[in-house]
Amino acid sequence: MEQTHRTNKIKIALPILLFVFITSPIFAQGNRQKINFNSNWQFKNQEDFGANQATLPTQTNFAFSNWQTVTLPHTAKVEPLVVIEPWVGVSWYKKDFTPKAEWKNRKVFVEFEAVMQQAQVWMNGKLLTTHTGGYLPFSIDISNEIIYGKQNRIVVKADNQDNADVPPGKPIKSLDFCYFSGIYRNVSLVVSDNLYITDPVKANSVASGGVHVWYPEVSGKLAKVAVSTQVRNDYNEPKSFQLSYVIFDKTGSTVELKSSETITLEAKSEKTITENLQVQMPDLWSPAHPSLYTLKVGIEENKQLKDIVSSKIGIRKFEIVNERLMINGEPLLLVGTNRHQEYPYVGNAISDNAQYRDAVKIKEAGFNIVRLSHYPQSNAFMDACDELGILTIAAIPGWQFVGSDAFKQHSYQDARELIRRDRNHASVAMWELSLNESPMPDDFMQQMVAIAKEESPASKLITCGWIDKYYDVFIPARQHAKYPDYWKKYSSKSALFTGEYGDWEYFAQDAGLNQAGYAGLKSDERTSRQLRGDGERRLLQQATNFQEAHNDNLNNPHLGDANWLMFDYNRGYSPDIESSGVMDIFRLPKFSYYLYQTQASKEPVVKIASYWNVASDFHNLKVYSNCDEIALYLNGKSLGRKTAARDKISDQLPYPPFTFNLKAFESGQLKAVGYIKNNMVTEDMVTTAGEPICLKLTYDQSGKQLKADGSDLVFVHATVCDSKGNPVQQSTASVQFSIKGNAKLIGQNPIKAEVGTATILLQSGNSTGSIVISASTNELKSDKITIPTVK
Repeated sequence: MEQTHRTNKIKIALPILLFVFITSPIFAQGNRQKINFNSNWQFKNQEDFGANQATLPTQTNFAFSNWQTVTLPHTAKVEPLVVIEPWVGVSWYKKDFTPKAEWKNRKVFVEFEAVMQQAQVWMNGKLLTTHTGGYLPFSIDISNEIIYGKQNRIVVKADNQDNADVPPGKPIKSLDFCYFSGIYRNVSLVVSDNLYITDPVKANSVASGGVHVWYPEVSGKLAKVAVSTQVRNDYNEPKSFQLSYVIFDKTGSTVELKSSETITLEAKSEKTITENLQVQMPDLWSPAHPSLYTLKVGIEENKQLKDIVSSKIGIRKFEIVNERLMINGEPLLLVGTNRHQEYPYVGNAISDNAQYRDAVKIKEAGFNIVRLSHYPQSNAFMDACDELGILTIAAIPGWQFVGSDAFKQHSYQDARELIRRDRNHASVAMWELSLNESPMPDDFMQQMVAIAKEESPASKLITCGWIDKYYDVFIPARQHAKYPDYWKKYSSKSALFTGEYGDWEYFAQDAGLNQAGYAGLKSDERTSRQLRGDGERRLLQQATNFQEAHNDNLNNPHLGDANWLMFDYNRGYSPDIESSGVMDIFRLPKFSYYLYQTQASKEPVVKIASYWNVASDFHNLKVYSNCDEIALYLNGKSLGRKTAARDKISDQLPYPPFTFNLKAFESGQLKAVGYIKNNMVTEDMVTTAGEPICLKLTYDQSGKQLKADGSDLVFVHATVCDSKGNPVQQSTASVQFSIKGNAKLIGQNPIKAEVGTATILLQSGNSTGSIVISASTNELKSDKITIPTVK
């Protein structure tokens, strides 16, 4: 490692030309270009080639007739809403492009964020690589394969068929989630100088590659920021250069500048250079205050800027002290959830903006940590968690399966690549280098822990696993222990985090015996697996199960817990939607969503957990709130004002639910008014719906407008309403959606309303402009909505 020195007068010591270049947005990437390579791919599944197809797309005489033009991310098969038999097979992608003349004698890479799950890539008829694994990125150096002055062709074969050597390894028919298919994340073309900063995954260097950032010292007065940078010289002669560093705060102001001594690098070699930077009075990152800095590292040779890599970083310190996760010296109780990355119909092939919208929903639900079950999730989702302040548990692929030695070797490499890809993300609090619910041998777990130390020798990574050995944190599911104590008597040396709760112990075990009336419920009534359309009482039961389990977990000597789970999803082995999400597969909330929201919200919240119709449980009316008192009114008449009562399943909650025992149901308006310190602060109302009259269209923006990139996705909802605009939750009307504009609809169409709302996916086109969506039924007044798009 070569150490650089700190200058006393930073801005004077840094070459003026470089300072101008590195701080100017015009030169934000220096000589480096990152080009979106998602558009104008051609696609076809191999099963559609026809029996008489004698050649393959890799051959020069192959005729690409009747191939579909697609934009990435892309799924090889649009699935039904309920996936009974997930599609598996081989799909092919082809992209023709003409390289620019200025790329000649430079480095050119194609970067794939992920392909499910084995990929072979050819260029101009030559096989360049075979990549194994469906969740992590790979990069291909095509510098010497490009033919200038003519069209070049990239062909990708994507194979998502069962393979016991590729983690997770378990056959799809017995897997608890779906692999799905295709080139389902972004592809980019990166052009750089021959003297460049490497890619952290492609470099395949232990504790190196690309830019690696850690924080040897963190306080409110001073943060030391260590930066290691791997530089490669692909010229045919040695090169001498300087590395320069700039840190900007969120306002764009420069808070640190440094430059190195002159470094000489031999031809066709790389070197890792470490520098120690400082930020005075740092704005520290935490879930409550997710402040990010921008770090730029540049290479200067002969007063010319050769390369710059820019990274968003959050200055923070994680440690475990006395069974608490400490962030910057302050304890934080972790209240979390689990997430599968699936969308309906398109599977895992969702846009960067859609990833962001999911993160917004997790944050707004009140969770401060999300376990990324059970595989690495997208760059865009990780970026969103950094920006929004959501801690993450980054996981390698694995679920109830340990394979051969080849499988284990792939798993070790997954762990290294996961760390290299995500090590600079402020949000990653723990590393789940563990195969979930799998009988991992001791040497496997020991090797995983060793990998974490090897990949981050100067900054400890907090590891976790579901077996209570070797890892820093033990993350069992609640059901892995037994009623009535579960994990309350846990006393091992590892810290405890309940990685899953609220589902299986109610689905397959009698976990709800402290609930009044639980014993008399049928099996489908007592479970937490409840669709939004399963009725008000069963949705309340789901919320009660989560409440009881979370409340019980708060008695544990623990870091916190994560419920199972945030969003409903499909499974490979089951012909139904796994519906224990606090939001459904269309990202619409169930009552349990508001239970969690009230526990964490800094703003006053009141939510009546009822549709207030003849099926409502008026004897057990729930109101979720973080207020001191709730006053309830029916048609303007007071039904009482009370504080929340505590019992066996709410005695540890910050804000227990309010329960009102009403004498009878009476149609009309039910209003709950929240009071804090005797001051009215907020209210919620529900009204008994009249006859269905019309449709009302809305769409889910969640912080990001629809982007005209050919891949962005938003949910469009058509709600059945009465003459006063009240939602008619009992309606199951069949709704037909139609569209005008540069976009398309994906999903069942027409589709029946569930709890009065029908939903379809809208995917943007590649040009901006307004999109008009219409919704109609045979009986109800139709509606239109205009959705703008942005570039």
